[in-house]
Amino acid sequence: MWYNNILETIGNTPLVKLNKIAKDIPATVLAKIETTNPGNSIKDRMALKMIEDAEKSGKLKPGGTIIEGTSGNTGMGLAIAAVIKGYKCIFTSTDKQSKEKFDALRAFGAEVIVCPTNVDPEDPRSYYSVSSRLEREVPNSWKPNQYDNLSNSQAHYETTGPEIWEQTEGKITHLIAGVGTGGTISGIAKYLKEKNPALQILGIDTYGSVFKKYKETGEFDKNEIYPYITEGIGEDFLPANVNFDLIDHFEKVTDKDAALMTREIARKEGIFAGNSTGSAIAGLLQMKDRFKEGDVVVIIFPDHGTRYLGKMYNDDWLRDRGFLKDEKLTARDIIRKKESPEIITIDVDKTVLEAINTIKSLNISQIPVTQQGMVIGKITESDILDALLENPSLKSQPVKNITTAPFPFVDLNASIDKISGMINKENIAVLVEDEQGKIEIITQYDIINAISG
Repeated sequence: MWYNNILETIGNTPLVKLNKIAKDIPATVLAKIETTNPGNSIKDRMALKMIEDAEKSGKLKPGGTIIEGTSGNTGMGLAIAAVIKGYKCIFTSTDKQSKEKFDALRAFGAEVIVCPTNVDPEDPRSYYSVSSRLEREVPNSWKPNQYDNLSNSQAHYETTGPEIWEQTEGKITHLIAGVGTGGTISGIAKYLKEKNPALQILGIDTYGSVFKKYKETGEFDKNEIYPYITEGIGEDFLPANVNFDLIDHFEKVTDKDAALMTREIARKEGIFAGNSTGSAIAGLLQMKDRFKEGDVVVIIFPDHGTRYLGKMYNDDWLRDRGFLKDEKLTARDIIRKKESPEIITIDVDKTVLEAINTIKSLNISQIPVTQQGMVIGKITESDILDALLENPSLKSQPVKNITTAPFPFVDLNASIDKISGMINKENIAVLVEDEQGKIEIITQYDIINAISG
């Protein structure tokens, strides 16, 4: 058997039992692995449905341009369908999304416009506003508007919901899913509650989003809104696809818990999933008292870990945000262990001869070059040697004539792995600013000294 095109492979994703990560949950916990869709996410389902419905209604015409505000996964689904069906794509997104997501969209020929995150949806710079403006300006274009287009939730009512019901033989008692556009959770919930009205639908929200408070109080509280790191869930407005009547409870999960749990899933279950999956599992563990023996809990795993390699799966990214503290040495530790923490610099107007004398007398191999106290470059033994071999009279000239690009700066929390990876033949040291604002230098010798000390 074969498929006529890649779109026919969307759906019928596996349901996999979670073991180690859910060991403290008395219920059976099953993951709906949506990464097996061709675009590696659940959004393929609704992207295709929105396009097909728009074709039927005449909103999307042959050779048209699809314009959408998307964090990446919906864009991927739309882009794949557009390749098969002959449409162009322009996507707007926010600067908090991972670079990998944008690169993946561009791989399918889509144009991606990156907009600022920290602006209101009504702001003309927001990714919602920019996509709406482009729809008005680009001829023969169509904006799916995944947030308010009810084909989104309908796709899950028609496919994901029935699959889960059949795969669990109707035994599912709880569904856990992140809530962003609301299409996934609302569409599945509608189908499952028609089958069993007692079934519990548990939505995962994030701090900085309005959903949980709105569900519990009916109040849209703008004070709840602030920037957050978690991708794919939460919102600062109420999409039409979020059916609050079908969602029994919202559980909020912090950025830190979501990020760290994302990694745990790979390490404990061998499933390479994205950031919102980390939120869902963290939420599951926070809600463990809701489940009892005999319950069957299904959790949606919406997308793949490859889109988060530069973020949740990157130790330095986590460390920079204070999410990860491990035993590895950092720049701070290396400075603390330095035998001579005082940095030696030379002013840009000093002569090359003075630089040579400084290097000789202090037995060092490189000096940062300063101008009015600011580091603007460096000179090394090899820089001086190369210059003098070419022109011996350079001795009396200012060091600015042979100054090269400065050593790179690293954060105090930068790991020893990151620092040692930056030090090589071309770049023999890094600089770091301590808590008092003083510049320190770290060389290969300092790293060796810190490890052996």
